[in-house]
Amino acid sequence: MHDVLWPESARWEQVLAQFAHLVEGAAYGLAVTPLIEHIAVFHRGVGEDSEMVGKEMYTFADRDGQVMALRPEGTAPIVRAFVQHNPTPPWKTWYAAPAFRHERPQHGRYRQHFQLGVEALGPADPGLDVEVVSLAHDFFTALGLRQFTLNINSMGDGECRPAYLALLRDFLAERRDQLCDAHRDRLDQNPLRVLDCKTEACRAATANAPHFIDHLCDACGEHFARVRAGLDALGVPYEIDHRLVRGFDYYTRTTFEFASGAIDAAQNAIGGGGRYDGLVEMLGGDPTPGIGFGLGIERLLIACDAEGVYPTVPPVLEAYVVDVTGGDVAIELTAELRRAGLRVDRGFDGRSMKSQLKTADRSGALVALIVGSNELADGAVTLRPLREETGQRSVDRADVVAEVRAYAAEHIATHKGT
Repeated sequence: MHDVLWPESARWEQVLAQFAHLVEGAAYGLAVTPLIEHIAVFHRGVGEDSEMVGKEMYTFADRDGQVMALRPEGTAPIVRAFVQHNPTPPWKTWYAAPAFRHERPQHGRYRQHFQLGVEALGPADPGLDVEVVSLAHDFFTALGLRQFTLNINSMGDGECRPAYLALLRDFLAERRDQLCDAHRDRLDQNPLRVLDCKTEACRAATANAPHFIDHLCDACGEHFARVRAGLDALGVPYEIDHRLVRGFDYYTRTTFEFASGAIDAAQNAIGGGGRYDGLVEMLGGDPTPGIGFGLGIERLLIACDAEGVYPTVPPVLEAYVVDVTGGDVAIELTAELRRAGLRVDRGFDGRSMKSQLKTADRSGALVALIVGSNELADGAVTLRPLREETGQRSVDRADVVAEVRAYAAEHIATHKGT
């Protein structure tokens, strides 16, 4: 696990704000779910035999003896909330939340990592699939990313999946001895997971495996064709990846994953998701289609750094108050400026003017507002620019807010783009 401190945390704030602006513009509202859930939410939703639930999930018994789990992913808790509170579909929501997995830490994936995501429940319309995928694509583009790809696939539904699973199971059974140890023993449980295995043995053994999209029923085939047509119409480039089956039991039909070409290929996934038309039923609700995606902020920002985009830019501090008359003026002046919507800091502990000015310069503030004995007697402050060589000037106490605001606006306009 890791800490995110200032000023890097300012970039996290900016990512969250930009994501919220984008998805709320598409009518998605924020949902905040608990950090912990009853373990059944993930047993029933994700699957007890999945590696995440069986090996990576943090679980504990509470004081009542109930077995609880720290949230390992974002979708199942949102769907549990949908079942519990029964909002009227279509229900479109977004979330920003930590997720916990006791797995081997990777570059940009810690045992606590932070996820952003959207979920949309109600419509089975492939146009909703297109909307969800394009939102993720547009978000990455808005951050300045260019070196990323989108892979898509279809995992069928309850009508066509059983026949495909039987076909794939027979194909893999003939090659059981070629599979890695983990999948050789678990082949009969879920053959789909073999397709997603990254070991050279399994990838070689499945090189000629039958493709799911060649065995879709008519309804799933039509759904996938309309998703592709919608992405084409929006100019969202993609490739079909026959190995893309995702890792959770709840996925149906459309699955997708975004990967960065600027970071290590073994750890380059920056987001993904898919349709989960049976998950609401698994968690005790009425049949309700759904689709969503999740992405990790840590991995996403690593991709930004690799492309040299979306740098850490802390918000500008407009003023720093330097008071060498005891600090009472600083209390009132900083409060007045902050209440006017300006970002302001001040010196503490009665330090000398030289020491406070040094701290003011280090803070990045545009101006220092100096209050000494002369200023106190005259009902004024000295406004000293800190980012350029223009001269300082005396400002009446009543005009400080207007003067700082005007100076900040002029400075930002002059230096825009530099």
